Amino acid sequence: MSSNLPILLFFVPFVTAVALPILTAKRRSWCAPLAIGAVSLMIVLSIANLRLVMSQGSIEYALGGWAVPLGIAWLDDPLAAVMVLAVSAVSLLSLIYGRAVAAARFDNSMPYYTLVLLLIAGLVGIVFAADLFNVFVFLEVSAISAYALVGAAGGSAAVYAFRYLLLGSLGATLYLLGVGHLYVATGTLNMADLATRIPELITSTAIVAGFIYIFLGLSIKMALIPLHGWLPDAYASAPRAVTPLLASTVTKVALVAWVRIEYSLIAPGVEVGHVPVLVLLEELGVIAALVGGSLALIQTDLKRMFAYGGIGHVGLILIGVSLGNPTGFAGGVFYLVNDAVMQLSLFMIAGAVAHYYGARTLDELRSLRQRSPWLTGALVVVAVGMVGLPPTGGFFGKWNIVLGALEAEHYLAAFAVVASTLLTLAYFVRILTNWFHQPAMPDAAPVELARPVYVSLGIVSVAMIVLGLLSDSIFEFLLRTGGGI
Repeated sequence: MSSNLPILLFFVPFVTAVALPILTAKRRSWCAPLAIGAVSLMIVLSIANLRLVMSQGSIEYALGGWAVPLGIAWLDDPLAAVMVLAVSAVSLLSLIYGRAVAAARFDNSMPYYTLVLLLIAGLVGIVFAADLFNVFVFLEVSAISAYALVGAAGGSAAVYAFRYLLLGSLGATLYLLGVGHLYVATGTLNMADLATRIPELITSTAIVAGFIYIFLGLSIKMALIPLHGWLPDAYASAPRAVTPLLASTVTKVALVAWVRIEYSLIAPGVEVGHVPVLVLLEELGVIAALVGGSLALIQTDLKRMFAYGGIGHVGLILIGVSLGNPTGFAGGVFYLVNDAVMQLSLFMIAGAVAHYYGARTLDELRSLRQRSPWLTGALVVVAVGMVGLPPTGGFFGKWNIVLGALEAEHYLAAFAVVASTLLTLAYFVRILTNWFHQPAMPDAAPVELARPVYVSLGIVSVAMIVLGLLSDSIFEFLLRTGGGI
């Protein structure tokens, strides 16, 4: 069974999604238990898969037993194993949380749970896919599900979902155009084959154009500034039950797809068309980190503030993985996992305060300290993690990105991490200043949160601290595998 773990991790959510309309045709109450059960099984399988990769190293899985280049290959390496576990964990918590804050039309809704499971299956496929065309296929499976989930709220959300669809389709078109260029130049789409053929063609116009198109396409998917326009409005208007899952997975997995392509096909230090790729990507990360943090600082809507903050953190991760050394790479990957957990927590808090208190802007947050001690505690923990203070994992991720930047003598990158941290601190000061504002009515009664909200926020808060406490072991694992370099 161990050799089949990658395909099982894909088939569990995919088969459940396909079977859900049949299984729940007469029993709508089965929708949530089946979906939660499938994702819970994914966590068990992903833990077993991580242990397998830790003991045996990277594993190539050939679908249907057809060997490369005729068959479709999946790569189960440390990056994939860590990301699949992260996707499974945040998906489970999102589903648990979503049951408490979902609108009535989502309660026991077969289309909602089907779309969520298809989104998860697509994300798993992106992480494992070892050829460029299958990355495209799974990108679209997850993207189409995301478009529908964003638009499910109706009203303005449908408009923003349509804009998301248009920009996402542009990204998919650019990506596929790039894949076509590489195929014409090399005759293969398998990443391992491409890695052997591209070095001698690195100055080819088709190769250069192919990489540019692929990066532009994935930049839209990961919301890299200035191609981020779809994200803030989509996340701000999406259903409360949906946003935490989207914010914690979609852009992160698109970034992982680029990281795999980048390090599979372009060796560190190699120039594509006389352009030092990693240096250029690092500079784009610097811009995204600073601009994203600045835009977050001037927002008044809580969800939009968190959305722009997440965009800035995509830049931080891109800085880390583009430094060209194992320290920075491991720091970037570790921070990516932490940021997925932190984004999950942020949008859970935003959804909860909107659901229970009707608060959506900073001014409306006033007096929540006394009315919701549990949410207050969760907000303080995630604020510490986002700013990057010990003992949370956010600190150790940023610290290693800075160490990687200093090791590479890229002082602008180190400055960008510090400056982005200060911007993050500034917008959390704005949030906490309003949150701890003294209420006009000291006897304001607290609102009892649903148990799933308590459970999910409690687990996420503990996870941020546990990731920090286990940071040494995680970094040793990432560095022992070469940090992807």
